Amino acid sequence: MTHKIILICTTVLMFFSVQAWSAENSKNDLKVKITDDLTGITVKHNGKTVTIERNQDQANTIAEDFALTSRACPPFCIQPMDLLPGVKTIGELEMLDFLKRKAAGEPILIIDSRTSDWVEKGTIPSAINIPWTKLFPQSSTYEPLEVEGILTLQFGASVSDNIWDFGSAKTLVFFCNGPWCGQSPTNIKALVNMGYPAHKIHWYRGGMQAWNALGLTTVQP
Repeated sequence: MTHKIILICTTVLMFFSVQAWSAENSKNDLKVKITDDLTGITVKHNGKTVTIERNQDQANTIAEDFALTSRACPPFCIQPMDLLPGVKTIGELEMLDFLKRKAAGEPILIIDSRTSDWVEKGTIPSAINIPWTKLFPQSSTYEPLEVEGILTLQFGASVSDNIWDFGSAKTLVFFCNGPWCGQSPTNIKALVNMGYPAHKIHWYRGGMQAWNALGLTTVQP
């Protein structure tokens, strides 16, 4: 009996060792990595596990929705690199770091500021959608009570006697369609005007255009 138990345990250990070896080798076999030592990261999106990595088809091209170079300005004007004092502009590697930290449990929200018609075409895994129309006071869909709910229930701020406390508010990372898109800048400016600390806000200026151009994983909501 003892020999049988030892044999079973040895077989199980060998199985998992082979699985781990195969997984590691499959990672090493990837020809298109994110960096020299990073093949991908794993996050949760709507309760499902998603691995963010780059498209392995080296003949792949950018999606048609992001191939246009000359949208009319206004409204599709090139955004500045520095949006507001204190708000940090980030690139893809920084976005991936925020995604990893969020997956590890840090109080971080990745926010897609686009309207639903754009989000339906694909978004960054683990992002939530808060369209610019929700936070912009001049928008026809702006509702103060809904904004208060977003700030308290989702962002972790608190309010008492109309005085906001952002001491425990989450770190927010915004993005939209790209350097020509004003949707995430509108959200960011609205929040800063409300008193949200600029140092708790980060902006992925490249947005979905840059994300797609690098062949990074997207998901549909």
